[in-house]
Amino acid sequence: MSTPIDIERFARHIVLREIGGPGQQALGRARVAIVGAGGLGAPASLYLTAAGVGHITLIDPDTVSLDNLQRQILFRTDDIGQSKAGTGAVALRALNPGTQVIAIPAALDADNARELLAGADLILDGCDNFETRFAVNAASRALGIPLVSGAIGRWDGQVSLFNASPDAPCYRCWVPEIPPDAETCARVGVVGALPGLIGSMMALEAIKHICGAGQTLDGRILLFDGLAMESRTVKLRRDPECQGCAER
Repeated sequence: MSTPIDIERFARHIVLREIGGPGQQALGRARVAIVGAGGLGAPASLYLTAAGVGHITLIDPDTVSLDNLQRQILFRTDDIGQSKAGTGAVALRALNPGTQVIAIPAALDADNARELLAGADLILDGCDNFETRFAVNAASRALGIPLVSGAIGRWDGQVSLFNASPDAPCYRCWVPEIPPDAETCARVGVVGALPGLIGSMMALEAIKHICGAGQTLDGRILLFDGLAMESRTVKLRRDPECQGCAER
């Protein structure tokens, strides 16, 4: 079944040979679940909504606080104290009324991850803790849904695509256990523009995956150093001893 296209809204996509009409229709049919509406989820959700993704589910249990506004561009000062998922959904619908946005103001964990993510074609994980990342990864593998994962801290960021095929490495092939020296942005800080870069890269990977355009980061991870303004891509291999792969 073809999806009607707003020719004027998506004109710059339609003239791209890698997207065109068929790719724009694929975006319109796509169902994307975004875990975390913060620094990474904010730009990713904005760009995917603007790109014409047909259905977005925004999952975040938190409310907007003043210290979020340095980097979480989905929100405004008047939104302080409001639900991130609910307020974010309103902003996304205003950007593109053609995108159906569902707000889930709940914490995703190992017990509810499969239920919350079921039915999605693609998952974007922009959360800020390893417990949630592991739960998202496990649900992604169990449900057979590819996962675009992003992470940031201080001046550095990373992006990858996991679980895009049965033999692909999963997130826990890269991070098998919670690092003993794990840092949080609240403790070590993060430069405000960095989430915009990494979140936009996550959206770009999502668009490429949905449209079948170019070479995605499937089996690779992009590492970005904001202070040196350098990036490198590392090849990932599936770990035969990976607990995440074994849990599928």
